[in-house]
Amino acid sequence: MKPSIPKGTRDFGPEQMARRNYIFDTIKSVFRKYGYAQIETPAQENLSTLMGKYGEEGDKLLFRILNSGDAFANVDKTLDSKALSAKICEKGLRYDLTVPFARFVVQHQNELVFPFKRYQIQPVWRADRPQKGRYREFYQCDADSIGSNSLLGELEMVQMVSEVFDSFGIRVCLKVNNRKLLQGLSEICGYPDKMIDITVAIDKIEKIGLEAVEAELLERGLSPEAVAMLRPVLCLEGDTAHKLETMKAMFGGCEVGLKGVAELEELFELISVAGIKCEVELDLSLARGLNYYTGAIFEVKALDFAIGSICGGGRYDNLTGIFGLPGMSGVGISFGADRIYDVLEGLELYPENLAASSTLLFANMGREEVRYALTLASALHKEGIACELYPDSAKLKKQFDYASRKHIPFLSICGSDEMAAGKIHMKNLITGEQQSFPKDDISSIKAFLGL
Repeated sequence: MKPSIPKGTRDFGPEQMARRNYIFDTIKSVFRKYGYAQIETPAQENLSTLMGKYGEEGDKLLFRILNSGDAFANVDKTLDSKALSAKICEKGLRYDLTVPFARFVVQHQNELVFPFKRYQIQPVWRADRPQKGRYREFYQCDADSIGSNSLLGELEMVQMVSEVFDSFGIRVCLKVNNRKLLQGLSEICGYPDKMIDITVAIDKIEKIGLEAVEAELLERGLSPEAVAMLRPVLCLEGDTAHKLETMKAMFGGCEVGLKGVAELEELFELISVAGIKCEVELDLSLARGLNYYTGAIFEVKALDFAIGSICGGGRYDNLTGIFGLPGMSGVGISFGADRIYDVLEGLELYPENLAASSTLLFANMGREEVRYALTLASALHKEGIACELYPDSAKLKKQFDYASRKHIPFLSICGSDEMAAGKIHMKNLITGEQQSFPKDDISSIKAFLGL
């Protein structure tokens, strides 16, 4: 039987890993620049930690882990599937990094300095239907700041988004909204208790269109009049100031809606002062279906490549409250590394020679030449230069092919003449340039290698 891997997962060879590490390293460098420190949490969490944090649809996408041993022993087999699942599965694979982070903060609150700023780059799992740009196992690159409700936290997320994608050379649009606006809309249309139903439906507008969203809102119990009231908001056009003034007039005495407008006004003022490079747009149809968001919400789309959201996040005011630490406000952003990978590949934006495992290959010219090359390679290793010696005394064409296929840009062929003169001979396989240097002239060797 031919071996295979589960649908929605992928293997990554050396070239893919070099590209993934380029993504991770670029994002890490920006996180660190803004004072974020790295943590990690286990792949598996107790289901009690995960359940109820992602909405009804999110709960359905949790991968559950069967209890170890005979999980079905002493279990009532007549239970319905939901009750049976609760009996035989106590743990699950994490769905995102934010809820485990909240659990981490509560468990370690006495060890942390607040506001606590952390980043985390680890895989997450979702039992979703695999399709282009959507995987069952994928990495997230998260940064969160918790312990302050200042809108400077939201600004910092916008700044990091702008810097990361500018570093990659990807043109993006950062869409912004505020969940308080959505709460306000649910109140003024007469359904304050259906805010979750409204956001879950609105969150699908890009995928299924306005008419289908309106049909779903009706199915979820909203009246035709309420749906008609929401329609102009979802279709509202114009600049940010016009949209906010329109919403302010619509909300009238709705306190939560007006609070959302005020927060957005302040955030966009901060964005203007900070001189953000990327395009930032107020999108009143942006909902983000995760239930824990309470304030600003973000979503990032690539402008030159067709794929779903490549980054998203928002403000959450009481995520730690469910774990016994109320009133701890936080804001976070999550970069979808796998989708960013696809965008960089599709737009051909990866730097050249990322996959090169070594800078220099020493050709194997025979027994004595190998011993000479070993001393050279050892000296270069001590200088931090990545180099390797071809293991077999094979034809030079085979050794050249090896260097080419491994994207090694330089080759050294040291024979009897170089050994007698105490030199190292090197060739640039890209330009064809060749030079020889005394074997202890490390500075010249580095310069030739471009180091």
